Amino acid sequence: MRGVMVQGTASNVGKSWIATGLCRLLANRGVRVAPFKSQNMSNNSYVTVDGKEIGRAQGVQAEAARVEPTVDMNPILLKPTSDQRSEVIIHGTSNKAWSGSAYRTMWYDHGKQAIQQSIQCLEMAYDTLVIEGAGSPVEVNLNDRELVNMSIADLIDVPVILVADIDRGGVFASIIGTLALLPESHLKRVKGMIINKFRGERSLFENGVEWLENYTGLPVLGVIPHLEDHGIEGEDSLTVQASPSKREQFLDIAVIHWPYLSNETDISPIALEADVSIRYVRSVDQLGTPDALILPGTRSTLDDFTACAEMGLTEAIRDYAENGVIVGICGGYQILSEVMYHNESDCEGTKGIGVFPLTTTFVQNKQTIRVQGHIHDASGYAPVVMSGYEIHLGRTVGSITHPFLQFDDGPEGISLDQGRLIGTYLHDCFHNDEWRTEWLNRLRRRAGLPEHSMAYPVNRENRYDNLANHLEANLDMEKILEMIEESGP
Repeated sequence: MRGVMVQGTASNVGKSWIATGLCRLLANRGVRVAPFKSQNMSNNSYVTVDGKEIGRAQGVQAEAARVEPTVDMNPILLKPTSDQRSEVIIHGTSNKAWSGSAYRTMWYDHGKQAIQQSIQCLEMAYDTLVIEGAGSPVEVNLNDRELVNMSIADLIDVPVILVADIDRGGVFASIIGTLALLPESHLKRVKGMIINKFRGERSLFENGVEWLENYTGLPVLGVIPHLEDHGIEGEDSLTVQASPSKREQFLDIAVIHWPYLSNETDISPIALEADVSIRYVRSVDQLGTPDALILPGTRSTLDDFTACAEMGLTEAIRDYAENGVIVGICGGYQILSEVMYHNESDCEGTKGIGVFPLTTTFVQNKQTIRVQGHIHDASGYAPVVMSGYEIHLGRTVGSITHPFLQFDDGPEGISLDQGRLIGTYLHDCFHNDEWRTEWLNRLRRRAGLPEHSMAYPVNRENRYDNLANHLEANLDMEKILEMIEESGP
C-alpha cells in the first residue's frame, strides 16, 4: 500500500499537525487517503459514528481527509489513568487499565495482530495512508517491542519524513542525534526532513538547510513558519497552554488544570476569541476572581478531586460559585455534585464540591456516543441546536428542574440561576457557535465589555484548507508525492 510516515525527533514537534495537513493536501488532489496511527497515548479522544473511541488526532485527520473516522485509523489507544497505568482501548473497546510493563508483556502480540488487521481493512478502502509515529523513533529502551514507529514503517513498507521543532532550540542536535541512533535498516527509510515552527527571516536559515543536507545526505523538504491561531486541535496535554488576549480589555476565563486533564480541546474555540484570555489554574492562589471558571474533563475524577482538595481549590470554587459563572464538563460536572459514589454498592461515597444538588455514581460500562439535541427551554438560554459527544463512566442524577440540554432520549445536565452555573456531560459544547456566542456575550455584559457577533465560527473545513495552503507554500510537495508513489511493496 502506498503511503508516507511522519515521525519526529521528540513529542510535540508537530507530527499530528503536519499529518493533518498532508491528509487535506492529498484529498484535494483526489487521492483516497486515510490517516493511521497504530498506537496513540492520549486522553484526548474522539467518538466514531458507531460509538467507539479513538485518538482525537486521528478523528481530526480523517475529517481533513474528508472521510469518516473509524477504529482502524487508530487500532490502539492508551489513556493514562495514573503515572504508572493506562486504560488499553483496542479497536475502540476498553480493556481496563494496565501498567506499562504488563502491557508490553501481555498485550504486545494482541496489539500487533490488531494493527495488522486494521491495515488490511484500510488497504481495501484507501489508496494511500498518512501514518503518524509517536514520540521519537529512537527510544532505545523500548524499541524491542515498539508498535508505532519504525516497526510500522517496515510493516507497511513506506518512507519516513523526520520532523524537528526549531522553536524549542537544538534543532541540529535533535536531527543528527536521532539519525545517529537509528540502525542502518531504519536509517534507509528516512527520505527527508521538515523543520517546523520556524520564526524570523527564512533567508537567515539557508545556510542551516545547506549544512543539514550536506551532513545527512537527506533533503530538507520544507521549513514551515510558525502559524498562529491555526485552530487545529492538539493531540495531548503537551499542547495545553494559556491563551492571553491581545486587547487591553478582555474576559478572564480560568480553567482548572487537573493532573489528569482530558479532552481539553473542549476549550479551544473560546481561546480563539480576540477578547478572551484563557489561563490554567493549578493552585488556590492562582484562581482569583475570573469572569468565568471552567472545570473540564478528567481521566480520573476521584484522584483529581483529591488533588483539587489538597490544593485548597474545593473551598475556593464553592465560594466562587456564590456569584461567579461556572461550567463543569464531564469529570468537572461530576466533581461539582454533592456526593460521588465509587460504585453502585458504595453507601458512603466522597463528598463533592456541592455546587449542584446532585449525586454521581461511577459504573463499569463506559458511555461513548455522539449526541445531538438543543438547549433546554428551562436552561435560561435560547433553544439552539447543540451537538457533541459523551465519554464517561458515571451517572449524575438528582432533582433537576432546569436541565441544560434536551436530547431525543430526555433532558441532560443542569443549568442554575438562568444559566450562570452549568453542568453537562457534553464534550464539544463550546464548539456550538450560537450557544458559545450567547454565553460569551453574557460574560461581556457582566464585565461591561461590548458584545460581539459570532467572531470565530468553528468552521473546520476552512481550518483544514488554511493548514493545507500553509504547508503547500512551504513544502516540496513534488518530492513528497514522488516518495508516496514509490512506496509500498
